[in-house]
Amino acid sequence: MTEFKTTLIMVGIMLAYAVPGFILIKVKAVKSDHIASFSKVLLFVCQPALTLYSFNKADFTKELGVNLLIFLGIITLVQLIFIGVFYLIFRKKMAGDVRYRITTISTTLSNCSFLGVPLLEAIFPDSPNVAVYSMMYFLSMSLLGWTLVSAIITRDKKYISVKKIILNPATLSIAVSLPFFFTGFKISSDNGQLLGQVENMINILGKMTTPICMLVMGMRLATIKFKSLFNNWMQYFAVAINQVVFPLCVLGLLTLLRVDEELKWCMFVMCSCPVAAVVQNYAEILGEGQDISANMVLLGTLTSIVTLPLMALLI
Repeated sequence: MTEFKTTLIMVGIMLAYAVPGFILIKVKAVKSDHIASFSKVLLFVCQPALTLYSFNKADFTKELGVNLLIFLGIITLVQLIFIGVFYLIFRKKMAGDVRYRITTISTTLSNCSFLGVPLLEAIFPDSPNVAVYSMMYFLSMSLLGWTLVSAIITRDKKYISVKKIILNPATLSIAVSLPFFFTGFKISSDNGQLLGQVENMINILGKMTTPICMLVMGMRLATIKFKSLFNNWMQYFAVAINQVVFPLCVLGLLTLLRVDEELKWCMFVMCSCPVAAVVQNYAEILGEGQDISANMVLLGTLTSIVTLPLMALLI
């Protein structure tokens, strides 16, 4: 029950972050046209800082290095399988309706980083490695997001390229983090006052991901009709698959593979997180499917106050 209570409290706090964003739009202190700018700050500034923060906390060992590679391989494979299955199911309807494209990716992409990191740190407070597992998940999701997911949303194959795989915020921030991680060098005050200040900056920017993510959701919620969250079967379908079916299938697979226990439960918690905020971020940046993606992310986040604590009971 400890995990249930911890998860319930954390999700409640995260949802509270959306309230100021909602109010800012309603009182017209922020225009809806500016939401995409907040999304870019989240993806290009705060997320790379969160990556540096996560790797800076963990201590490299050979066993952890192997587990991270196993984690990356498994989560990439299962995401490809789920996206592939629903792509085949909806492919005939995708050409004329962006909603089916957004549904396809929303069944799989999880808010593993923006919500996952604080949630993992709350559930497993004595493990410094949980955040770095989250970065492996986010790396996998980002590699798919800037390539396959972007191609599905826009129906443009130009996004499937080596350049997109290499030149994206997730890959670049992990490339910067890995030398410090492998050598054991910490960006901290132990290595000088200047590095101590850099550490503080990284930590502050990294921990801004959750508040800004939820602020963006609150802003988007203020721009839509509340009824639209509940009047489309696609939204219920995507949320149910993403937050119940997907994590349970992953847990079953990991149990069969008999992987490391920490790896298993970290992946399960992250898979149980609601529909990824980056679904909305990609839609905002690419200029297609903004409303339906916002509805799915919002509905997933609102319902996660029920689904996440219930999933946590399995830990």
